[in-house]
Amino acid sequence: MIDSRVVAFAGLLIFAAACSGGSGGGGSAPADTPVAATSTVAPASTAATPTPAPARPTMQVYDLPAGSGPHDVAPAADGSGIWYTAQRAGKLGLLDPATGAVREVPLGAGSAPHGVIVAENGVAWVTDGGQNAIVSVDAGTFAVTVYPLPADRPAANLNTAAFDRRGTLWFTGQSGVYGRLDTATGEMEVFDAPRGRGPYGITEAAGVIYYASLAGSYLGQVDIETGSVTPLDPPTAGAGVRRAWGDSVGRVWISEWDAGQVAVYDPADGSWREWKLPGDGAMAYAVYVDTADRVWLSDFGSNALVRFDPVEEHFEAFPLPDSPGNVRQMHGRLGETWAPESAADKIVVIRW
Repeated sequence: MIDSRVVAFAGLLIFAAACSGGSGGGGSAPADTPVAATSTVAPASTAATPTPAPARPTMQVYDLPAGSGPHDVAPAADGSGIWYTAQRAGKLGLLDPATGAVREVPLGAGSAPHGVIVAENGVAWVTDGGQNAIVSVDAGTFAVTVYPLPADRPAANLNTAAFDRRGTLWFTGQSGVYGRLDTATGEMEVFDAPRGRGPYGITEAAGVIYYASLAGSYLGQVDIETGSVTPLDPPTAGAGVRRAWGDSVGRVWISEWDAGQVAVYDPADGSWREWKLPGDGAMAYAVYVDTADRVWLSDFGSNALVRFDPVEEHFEAFPLPDSPGNVRQMHGRLGETWAPESAADKIVVIRW
């Protein structure tokens, strides 16, 4: 059984809430704790007049089984829970936020799952670097199906996946490949990426698939008909483009790991903009755009989650409860931003 608890930050009122439960078990849900945030206006910009502040965000922290190593998260299609990849355990987990109960599903021998996304029918799809395969898990039966990459594509170092509007699953492999899987037929194609190694985060924006290349430091725009890629270079050379996420108007937001920046590409006019994260030594890893088109990032340099308002060009930093937390990916649903602390075997949610 696992414990669900709330971590309070120094100087804040501590709410006591604990439960005893275990993998597949349940308990009382931990309470929310107000989050202490620091605010920064992005330099060299003209910020709009601030609007009245909303209710203060709250943070909730869930313990996972020891050794899980949660890497990516994705809300279940029916709203019942949060899927996460337990990378070190070779499993896919499902967290019930109401009780803190967890169920973990073994994915196969040698599994080391990286990313997880959820199809409209509720099936969870995993990029599994350990098995060099795409893996699906049925949300009802938890049945596991493995789709190995072709034999001539060994050790692809699979990272993340995204669906296009046709329902085709596109995926990246950091060894220098990207590909697509027809989830209805199992047919798979794998392509060589421009500039070799690097394909990492991937997203869909306004019907277009884009991926981030960490080693190549570009945003790749994929032609879903031919599979060809057009590299798009951000203004900062060698920025280390790590993750990507599309917003509601078709722009693509990227985290720049080496530059410590967040950037946006607008396909309407081919323009770019970049902003430096607050503080010294910023290392932007995860990026996620919420339902209000605010941009969330994880900063390994400050061990915090950072929220960026692109209208006011304003940053808020939310310190993580564990040091290091190492949040490598984020996701969310209405009013919630979910983040796995891979170094602490925990999942954090900020409700706003």
